[in-house]
Amino acid sequence: MRLSLLLPALSLLAASCSTRPSSSGVAGCWTQPIPGQPGQVQGMQLLPDGRARSINMHTLLYMGWQLDGNRLTLTGKSTGNGNSSLFTTTSTIDSLSKTTLILNTDGNRETYTRTPVPPDTASR
Repeated sequence: MRLSLLLPALSLLAASCSTRPSSSGVAGCWTQPIPGQPGQVQGMQLLPDGRARSINMHTLLYMGWQLDGNRLTLTGKSTGNGNSSLFTTTSTIDSLSKTTLILNTDGNRETYTRTPVPPDTASR
């Protein structure tokens, strides 16, 4: 009978101890494979001061990022098709570890891997 009381208590304790993503945990370079281009990656560099840079995406230029709980907001400028427009995208962080970031943007889940800064592919 005591076990039946202990299990719900442990579940509540585990839920209350769950950690939210932190800015220091999210900051870094996050990349994913470019579809149809074996060996090539694209992604973003999230700098600790809130600035952001695109990696291997020359028409989608990230400028900044902000973390609010488990919501990551990226701002930037899209320069595709000869037009230029500012954008803001907010994603839910479904999972974050030292090596993996899974973002959910309007039901579309994307997995990123933490990588060292690739100086030759970062857009400025």
